[in-house]
Amino acid sequence: MSSSAAIRKVVSDLNKDLQRYGLVAWTAGNVSQRLADGKSFVIKPSGVKYDDLTPDQMVICDLDGKVLEGTLSPSSDTAAHAYIYRHMDWVNGVVHTHSNYASAWATAQKPIPCALTAMGDEFGGDIPLGPFALIGNDDIGKGVVETLKSSNSRAVLMINHGVFTIGESGIAAVKTAVMCEDVAKTMYIAAALGPIKRLEDSDINQLFARYQNVYGQPKDK
Repeated sequence: MSSSAAIRKVVSDLNKDLQRYGLVAWTAGNVSQRLADGKSFVIKPSGVKYDDLTPDQMVICDLDGKVLEGTLSPSSDTAAHAYIYRHMDWVNGVVHTHSNYASAWATAQKPIPCALTAMGDEFGGDIPLGPFALIGNDDIGKGVVETLKSSNSRAVLMINHGVFTIGESGIAAVKTAVMCEDVAKTMYIAAALGPIKRLEDSDINQLFARYQNVYGQPKDK
């Protein structure tokens, strides 16, 4: 299997994971992953139901969003993904969802405050708000990049829209999307119970450093 064929399968499977984790409805949402050449990426086709997705339907685009390979039209969010890849060299995976709880925070135009140790671990602070932008060009991508370049978070709540997450791979970006929705739900419930007390910055920094550098198995195993 060629490298591009292997990534097509990875991206197809990761898109189905969005549905499996309850992050998308019908055909909304998408996952992309950069190819090894660094100059192109694989993304879900537009308007195809998740149950019907197959690896050969995935579309390969260059970093301007132009289709290089594929018979179907790419996601309507392709321009946003392309902009992120052009301006964040370390990013190799991008996810977009309209997951319910995170999108509720985005609709209320409120960042999710870092009041859980799990948020300190995964996001290193609040999950920030990004600006409102209409779909169809790279304005959404610009908002994602501008918001996340000064944040530890790899998730952003785009006002009145939904969630974008980034990562070193497609699976890393999907994990962040899953964790974003999980903490968004918990914090929504907490906010209904009473005032939320944010963690101290010093504690957040310690949690983030431990999770990023110590948690899990040693990297040489």
